[in-house]
Amino acid sequence: MTAADNSASLGALGVLVAAVLWGTTGTAATFAPGVGPLAIGAAAMGIGGLLQAAVATSSLCRQRARLVAQRRYVVLGGVAVAIYPLAFYSAMDLAGVAIGTVITIGAAPLFSAVIEWRLEGLALTRRWTMGALLGLAGMGLLCLPAPEALVAHETSRVLAGVAVGLVAGLTYALYSWSARHVMQAGVSSAAAMGATFGLGGLLLLPVLLVTGAPFLASWPNFAVGAYMALVPMFIGYVCFGLGLARVRASLATTITLIEPVVAALLAIIVVGETLSALGWLGIALIITSLMVITLPWPARRAARPQPAA
Repeated sequence: MTAADNSASLGALGVLVAAVLWGTTGTAATFAPGVGPLAIGAAAMGIGGLLQAAVATSSLCRQRARLVAQRRYVVLGGVAVAIYPLAFYSAMDLAGVAIGTVITIGAAPLFSAVIEWRLEGLALTRRWTMGALLGLAGMGLLCLPAPEALVAHETSRVLAGVAVGLVAGLTYALYSWSARHVMQAGVSSAAAMGATFGLGGLLLLPVLLVTGAPFLASWPNFAVGAYMALVPMFIGYVCFGLGLARVRASLATTITLIEPVVAALLAIIVVGETLSALGWLGIALIITSLMVITLPWPARRAARPQPAA
């Protein structure tokens, strides 16, 4: 395996770890039912983003000139970071956890591919397309076993949740692409992620100040907010940034298709939800898609010339 293959594999592993951590957020939120989706999103991504910036202070100072040169992409990424958690948790609140998560995570790879195609002229490989289709099919099957979501919510709320989920998917793709663009311009992963998520965290602070009072109402609520800010958002996005420095944004967002699988398994084990045979098939398809996209495939060996008779 070449050094490039090792780097890409390490990058894919970093994104995979991040997606596993992100998959715990839905279950964690169930332990703070009195906290609204805007407060959850603002606390998780806002505090997590500011922590990333604080940890990356030395890198931010050293690479200030390069960050200023890439300020348009840093601002674009920061605004997308601020919008994403508000849209994501609102989508789950409006349409239900399953539909909101599936729409957001399923749309992100497609938006990433379109962004790379339009802005960078990058073509998608057959392997990526095959893996993405398998993953999207798996997420669709994960959604099918829960038609009660359409009964428990008004149709207008579900449609609004789908629309907001698409916004979340687009902003996820945008900040992934913009952060990687900054890294490709010579900025380190720590500085690029610190600047992008630090700006997003600053933009989310007013939302947290307005909506975050329930976090102080009880220790369980406070513990949920602290966990989501420190583990899935801070540690998760550190891993995601390391991955983005090594793989394309469209590949990174596709690997995160594992997030709804983790969310579903935790819902079964911790929350007590059930999963049908179609749901388990969906999980198998998503895992297969990850193998198709991320595992190194051996190159074909050239046929040896036959000796002359």
